[in-house]
Order: sequence, then C-alpha cells, then structure tokens
Amino acid sequence: MMTRRSLFLNAAAAGASLALVSANTALAGGHKGHFEGRSNHVTTGSVKLVKNGDRYIVELGDDFSLDGGPDPRVAFGKDGTYDPDTKLGALLNLTGKQSYAVPPTLDTSKYNEVYIWCEVAGVPLGVASLK
Repeated sequence: MMTRRSLFLNAAAAGASLALVSANTALAGGHKGHFEGRSNHVTTGSVKLVKNGDRYIVELGDDFSLDGGPDPRVAFGKDGTYDPDTKLGALLNLTGKQSYAVPPTLDTSKYNEVYIWCEVAGVPLGVASLK
C-alpha cells in the first residue's frame, strides 16, 4: 500500500535521479572543442576534458597542431577571458596527442575554454570553446 509519505519519498528519489542524469549528460556532452588560432598563429585540432576517476585531464587530439611560439602553456578561460591561475603546464609538443592533468583543487565547471597561451608575450596562440 502506498502511503502519502512513501509517495513523497519516491517522488524525491526520482527527482534526485533525474537531476543526476541531467548533470552527467551535461558533463558528457560539454567537454569537447576545436582550436582556432589567435594572435596571427595557426592552432588547429581537437581537445577534450576527460574525467579519470576523481580527476580531470585535458587531452589534445592526434590532430592538434601549433605553428610555434615562445613558451606556450595550456590553461583555461571563460567567455574570451584567459585565467592565469589555471595553467596546467608548458605545451609538450607542437603537434599530436598529449595530456595535461588538472589539479584537483581547480573547479573545471567555472571554465568553457581551453587556451594555448604565450607566457612571454601574454597573448593567446589558440583557443578552443568546450561544448
């Protein structure tokens, strides 16, 4: 027999389940992008933000390519603004697949772009919007 209390508990549990499914769906679809060059540089290729256990990793794809630049770094930004506090490290190679660990203290949900940033000149070399 369904009591009023069990009805409310079941409804609350179903609502929580739907919220979790919605959040996971948003995460699954919201972490891929393609680079576009900036500051007269050619930057192309794919990038994705991958969850590995309880950590995130930024993965540049096999098709990634940067034409060069002094001291390129990988970092995050939001809505066209680079965040210098999100640097993941120096770019390892100008081409090809490579991975960068995101520190566990960095909240990736606050960002919607991955930057290839020139530390020396203080300009973006490439930006990928994560969708």
